[in-house]
Amino acid sequence: MEQKVMNQTIMSALEKFNELDEKISHFNSILGLLSWDQKVISPKKGRSIFANANGTLRTEAFKLTVSEEMGEALSTLSTPEAEEYLDEAVKAKIRERLKFYNRSKSIPAAMIKDFSVLTSRANDAWEEARENNDFEKYLPFLEKIIEFKKKAVEIYGYENHPYDALLDEFEPGLTVEKLDPLFVKLRESSADLLRRIQESSYKPSVEIFEQPYPIEKQKDFNRYILPLIGFDMEAGRLDETVHPFAQPVNTRDVRITTRYLENNVRSAIFGTIHEAGHGIYEQNINPEFQDTVLQEGASFGIHESQSRFLENMVGRSEEFWKYFYPKLQEHFPEQLGKVALDDFYRATNAVQPSFIRVEADELTYNLHIMVRYEIEKALIAGEIEAKDLPGIWNAKMNDYLGIAPSTDSEGVLQDIHWSFGGLGYFPSYSLGNLYAAQILNKIKKDLPDFYESIEQGNFSVIQDWLKENIHQYGMLYTPNELIVKATGEELNADYLVQYLEEKYSKIYKL
Repeated sequence: MEQKVMNQTIMSALEKFNELDEKISHFNSILGLLSWDQKVISPKKGRSIFANANGTLRTEAFKLTVSEEMGEALSTLSTPEAEEYLDEAVKAKIRERLKFYNRSKSIPAAMIKDFSVLTSRANDAWEEARENNDFEKYLPFLEKIIEFKKKAVEIYGYENHPYDALLDEFEPGLTVEKLDPLFVKLRESSADLLRRIQESSYKPSVEIFEQPYPIEKQKDFNRYILPLIGFDMEAGRLDETVHPFAQPVNTRDVRITTRYLENNVRSAIFGTIHEAGHGIYEQNINPEFQDTVLQEGASFGIHESQSRFLENMVGRSEEFWKYFYPKLQEHFPEQLGKVALDDFYRATNAVQPSFIRVEADELTYNLHIMVRYEIEKALIAGEIEAKDLPGIWNAKMNDYLGIAPSTDSEGVLQDIHWSFGGLGYFPSYSLGNLYAAQILNKIKKDLPDFYESIEQGNFSVIQDWLKENIHQYGMLYTPNELIVKATGEELNADYLVQYLEEKYSKIYKL
């Protein structure tokens, strides 16, 4: 059979596309490094000055993504004639670049630079506002960010709800119409389970955590568990920040951070495990995707599924602590030396409505996300204003969790996301929980000794499954394609509802 030869026009377009794709990816790697530097080690006084340089580089990367050359290459390569010659990975690269090109080509480059500078400065303003409980200090920056996002939404376009345009940025294909039913079911089941837990006469004691745990020993323990659960310390590092995050520079340089609180040992342990889930995902993406648009996770929701899976379904399991608890007792003999494993496990999974999202228990965490989701939808739809957020936030916390924060620092100022323009991001966390529960259901079928492996400290079996079915693909597939490929069905809320019901019925003897 005669083999078709790619014509010169298609070949030239592919060469130009690959050249641009690589260059943009290099810029984004450098920008990732700069973002990590700003949040972790850069001197405070120099951040606002450096924001201009950061904005310039981000603008240059943006110009390449919407350049005339990129448009011409994409136009040629997205034709049926060209697709005959392209493999699956190249088609996926074109899909991702074409989507961004179509969404962003009408945004002025100057607007991107202004927004980059704004968010760099907003991050500093947020840190100061949170530290001093001063929402008014942060408000002008937040108002400008929301205004930018509203303008971007109109440029992107949407069919039904303006928030759809922002959801699609973080979870391609997701809309309010699709998300609301998932969240309604999860919210109603979570609220009902929370009510039954609060009415239960059995309450695990959490007194063991209400005492000092030396921070240096916390750091030692975290560095002990990281390589054992699958995070490659030679392809990453662990640092300390106000708000934990994971930042890939490339697939062999993935940096994670955590926060240490002397009187809350759970914060650093589970924060570190959570970020390790992100980091392991990035480290296991197919090396052939390095320096291309495919070198990142499929979506923010899929990414969160990996961190929430490792943090909760693995890290909060009884089997996990059967393996690691003796070592934790060695680190904290005065605090835990005489505490039985069962008491520690139940205390670790105690349900207590609280103010801070990142320290929330596994059940009420989703209710924290509902608060933010409802607020963001209303902000983008123009139904509420930023200046009224403290009061709105407190009212929704009271409605969803039955508590109201006494300060803005433990309320509306607690999260970093809005300061970097991440409106549309928060739903990814609960989506991550939904994906994770569905993945857990499948992995237990494929690996019947799943929890036995955890109890024996054999995490490689689990990570091999995740690498084979999730990690290696990067952005090769859309999130919906990936979850169907991995689990055999589209996303639904049933698995998470069932998982939470079974777990907490046992812990609280419901």
